[in-house]
Amino acid sequence: MKEPLVLLPDMMCDARLFAPQIAAFSRDTAVMVAPITGGERIEEISSDLLSVLPAKFALAGAGMGGAIAMELLRRAPDRITRIALIATTPLAETPQEAAAREPQMIAAKTGRLGEILRERLKAAGIGPGAGRMPALNMALSMGADLGAEIFVRQSRAMQRRRDQQTVLQRCAIPALVLCGAHDTVTPVKRHVSMADFLPAAELVVIDAAGHLPSLETPEETTEALADWLKRPGAARR
Repeated sequence: MKEPLVLLPDMMCDARLFAPQIAAFSRDTAVMVAPITGGERIEEISSDLLSVLPAKFALAGAGMGGAIAMELLRRAPDRITRIALIATTPLAETPQEAAAREPQMIAAKTGRLGEILRERLKAAGIGPGAGRMPALNMALSMGADLGAEIFVRQSRAMQRRRDQQTVLQRCAIPALVLCGAHDTVTPVKRHVSMADFLPAAELVVIDAAGHLPSLETPEETTEALADWLKRPGAARR
């Protein structure tokens, strides 16, 4: 039996971020989307997840979900059979990046969450293809449904995240690093560096996508994930 596939959504996203992939993989794979809304630290969220996740699983995380995936890999490397990192980075936030979140949190708490979400999506970079508007509309809908309290909680967690480059260097399981060419918040060059850290990584850059490839270019994203799931496991660490 295949190992279960655990999906971790991006900040202010839920299972709808991976709807096309869930539809494709759930025919023959147990697919679980784990919520990442329960803490103000990446470590706290990861600890809570490890208590409910399967004993062994394949793991894919997008954006903030990728940051949590790397923390899970740090804490429980023997439970993760393969890892996919999508539109994310192993780097900690710079002081400037962390400080830039403060006015966003204030705005969200004072009723301007929709405005902040639109600004963040514009800054993140979304591809110009046919999937652009559906992806933007879905992202705004997910963010509005999750609300300001979760926005603040997740912002705090991202401000405090640790650098995970050393964790990636020790990882010998099959890895996929996937990004969109139009992503500006986690640009291609960061994914190239991340793939270089991973001993068994494949880098996939989707030309028509930006920061939300699972929604913007669902077929290409699903194909890349399917190839990753078929790769043989690592013989050593």
